[in-house]
Order: sequence, then C-alpha cells, then structure tokens
Amino acid sequence: MPHPRLSVVTGTIDAMMQVCLNGSRTAADGVAVPLTPESMADSAAGAVAAGARDVHVHPKTPCGRDTLSPRVLAETLSAIRARVPVPVGVTTGAWAEPGPAARLERIRAWTVLPDHASVNWHEPGAEETAALLMERGVGVEAGIWSGTDGAERFAASPLGPKVLRVLAEVTDTDPQGAVSCAHALLSGMGTAHGRPVLLHGEDGGAWPVLRLAGRLGLATRVGLEDVLVLPGGERAGSNGELVAAGLAEYAASRAGTEACRPGT
Repeated sequence: MPHPRLSVVTGTIDAMMQVCLNGSRTAADGVAVPLTPESMADSAAGAVAAGARDVHVHPKTPCGRDTLSPRVLAETLSAIRARVPVPVGVTTGAWAEPGPAARLERIRAWTVLPDHASVNWHEPGAEETAALLMERGVGVEAGIWSGTDGAERFAASPLGPKVLRVLAEVTDTDPQGAVSCAHALLSGMGTAHGRPVLLHGEDGGAWPVLRLAGRLGLATRVGLEDVLVLPGGERAGSNGELVAAGLAEYAASRAGTEACRPGT
C-alpha cells in the first residue's frame, strides 16, 4: 500500500543535523552518556566537530535526574557554550517538572536562557509553556509525538506559525513499523503551519527514520538520547561517533533519492 502523500516542506542535502546528547538516560545506559555539565560540554564539542549544527540537551541534577532548575540550566548551558559555537536547546518535558504551574515558575526563574527549548504538544500546559518561552525570547521546538493527539492540538494552536521548528518524534521502536509510523505522523501533521520539520526516531527505529529523513530532505537528529548503537549494531562510544555515522547514512539515503530522479 502506498504511503499517504506528504504535505510537509522537504529540504536539501544541507538539512540540519542536531545532536541529542543524553535525553532521560542514566548511568545505567553506559559510560558514554554525558550526565554532568563538563561531560555534556565535552560530548557536544565532539559532536559539533563531527558535523552537528545544533545541540539538544537534558540538564541533570547531581543524581542524574532531568531538571529545569535555573542553577543547573545555567551551569549546563554555560559549559556547553564555552565549547561550541552552535545553538543549544533544552527539554521542558513534563517528567522534568511534572506540574504545569511549577514548570512555568521554573522557566520564569531561568537566568541563562537556551537558544531554544522543546515543548511536547500533547502534555498538559504545552500552550502556556510555549507562550512563556516565546515571551522570554526562547525559540520553541514543537514536539509532536506519534501515538498522541499532539498533531491535532498543534494544528489548532495559534502559536503554531511562531515556533522555531517542529520535532516529528516517532515513538515506534520497531525498525519497519517506525518508518510506516513516520509516514503517518508526517501526513497527520499536514503543513505543520509551514514551519521546518525535524524528523527522528528512537532505539530500533532511530536509524530507519533517520534514513527516511534523508530521502525526504528533512532535518534530523541523532545522539545517545535516541540510540545507543551505530548502524551496524555495535555500541556507540560517543555522540560524535553517532553524528558521523548519522551524516553518512543521511547523505547515502539522500544520494539514492537523487539518483532515482528522472534526468539524473
């Protein structure tokens, strides 16, 4: 069965590669996962040297829990920015601060601002969180997860045209199922208010979805938040290794698409 026609705007071979440094992972996920401001900065530097053009990070408490703490955020952003010249963004996921009102208070108290922050549109308080970030001059990445009503909520949002980009987040970790899920997610997002789309998967779906992003010319991301292994299945030693592999996979997928076009 053919996939539904996509109406999102596709890009070029130069579409952005973002590195997602750590996500909600912990020390149990291996020594390569950066959990302190210093290790996050080191990891970001390696990833940018490998070709990443943007950084997404989850600041952590000393015990390794995701946090929106102003102090931790300031330490993390300052450490990373001292090492890399690219934009740095953070999560605002509900697990980092479960109460919507408390989340807003945290954001109001930030003394060092990220360049952008992701807001999961299916979570309670998403509209208010995004509005406050925009008010403070922080770019918003609208996280639209498969298997949620995020796409419908975002389509109806008056803030949609104002976001920095849309993160199309495929949560199906089956390699084959993830690609079908990605097509359905993109189709359900429609025009995404005309905003740029970054498509990515996770775990078993990470590499297949990254290749799909290459074929579509969409921005994408890779890093230890999304996947712990390289395309061949061997354990990744760093975010830099994942970015290098991701760029190679993306370019190969994009080249294959170009070769199939008439007249090429």
